[in-house]
Order: sequence, then C-alpha cells, then structure tokens
Amino acid sequence: MIAFEPRDAAATRRAFREALAKGDGPLRLPGALSPLVARVVEEIGFEGVYLSGGALSAELGMPDVGLSTLSEVAERAGRIARATRLPLVVDADTGFGEALNVVRTVQELERQGVAGLHLEDQRNPKRCGHLGGKELVEASEMERKLRAAAGARQDANTLLIARTDARAVEGLDAAIERARAYLAAGADAIFPEALRDEGEFRAMRAAIDAPLLANMTEFGKSPLLSGSTLRSLGYDMVIYPVTTLRLAMGAIERGLRQLDGEGSQEALVPEMQTRARLYELLRYEAHEAVDDAAYGGRNGS
Repeated sequence: MIAFEPRDAAATRRAFREALAKGDGPLRLPGALSPLVARVVEEIGFEGVYLSGGALSAELGMPDVGLSTLSEVAERAGRIARATRLPLVVDADTGFGEALNVVRTVQELERQGVAGLHLEDQRNPKRCGHLGGKELVEASEMERKLRAAAGARQDANTLLIARTDARAVEGLDAAIERARAYLAAGADAIFPEALRDEGEFRAMRAAIDAPLLANMTEFGKSPLLSGSTLRSLGYDMVIYPVTTLRLAMGAIERGLRQLDGEGSQEALVPEMQTRARLYELLRYEAHEAVDDAAYGGRNGS
C-alpha cells in the first residue's frame, strides 16, 4: 500500500546529522517550492531539499521584504516535507519576531517535519541577502534569538543554522566574529551570506570550526562555484534557493509569449512534461491500486 506520508521526521533529522558528520559534502539542497518539485529533487539523487523565503514570497507575488508569515512558511514546509524522504531545510527569515516568536517558529517547523532551519541577523524590513540596503541587528540580539531557538527544540537533531549578512554591511572580519558568537550561543552551523570570491569562502572555512552552508544563488554577489570547488573549500552544505523557480518562470513566460503570438501551444508540446511523467511523479497508479482494493476493483472491472 502507498504511504501517503512516508517520512519519519526524527529518523530523517538523525540521518541528516549523520551525513553532515561524515564530511563528504557538500550536501546539495536545491530549492523546491512545491511537493512535486521536491519529488523530482529526490528522484534525481540530491541529498536534501530547501525552501527559500525569497522564492516563496515571489511565488506568492510579493518581494522578499519580510511579508510572508510563519503560517504560510510552515504550511508549505509541511506539504513539502511529507512528499519526500529527503531532509528539508527551511529559511525562517528573522524568526518572525523576537525571541518568543522564535520559540514558536522552531517548534512549529519541527511539527511540520523539517530537518533544519536558518535564522538571520537582519533588521526588519529584511532584504534579499544579495541586495543592498540591509541593516543588521546587534550581535547580542541575534545571540538571544539563537539561545531561544536552541532551547525550543523538541528534537536535538533539528539543525539550527545561523545566517549572517554581516559581510555586505560590516565586512568579512565582522562576519567571522558574528559567526563565532552565534556558535557559542547555540547554532549548529553557519550560513555566511554574500561572500564575494573563493578567497572569502576559504577564509570563512579557516576561521570557523563548524558546518558551513554556501548559497549558490544566481545573479547574486557570490560566484557560482561548482560542487567540487565547494568540496575543496571545505563546505558542508550548498543551497540553490531560487534555481527551480527561475527555470520554471523562464519557461512559463517564453511559452505564454509563444502561445499569445501563434495562437496555439502545439509547437511547445515537445518541451512540456508529459502526462505520463506527471502521473509517475504523482504515484498515480499506486493511488489507483488503493482505491481498487477498497472498492473491489471498480477501476478495472
């Protein structure tokens, strides 16, 4: 019988921690806005999946300035987590408030089955990490949030990642100083946002004795480094947060313009995912088998 919710969240978190501890990284986590995309990520063979706050905001038709809510993020995270056996890491922005809000954020995301989440040290209204105009909270404020987050976990294996945006605001040395403070406050890993070149990635690795996450977002301030390069630099995780959204929206826009211009989608059909492939990802036959078993084979009799 098909398992409609195949994941054991505790086992997934444990396995994610074990994979990190092996040091064979970087574990690759493409962004997935939907359960269907997460299924493709899993089938192709990636090690995890990521839910980007910026991508979710865009999909909801809003800029990435802190407008999405915990409820919106948690609902989407739960749907994605239940669709795949891969570990899901979620962008929890600034925690949706102060320390007390962070406690609720951590516990709600845990209930949704996530394997990890990251909090950032921006001041609201926050900005995409690769845009200008960012402001930081005091390091002490971020430390308070991280202590609250660490204490809020119901599962010690939930990975708590501290993102610092200090490189673009205060410089690399300040980013390293904040990263060390955040680890001391209870973070398990560090996400140094918007590093400028391989030298800065290397310097961060040399300074920080904890797992590091690299952000390979397109059109940003960081170079698009290959997995092998990131491995040589000693990075443990890499996210591709908006890649799938950009691929999809590029194809959608081109296709709609062609439909508008030609009056038919016939020429686009070879570029489309087939009905058979969609049904394969949806596990259509397995669902039909459950229905047939329950109702005496009504679909085949």
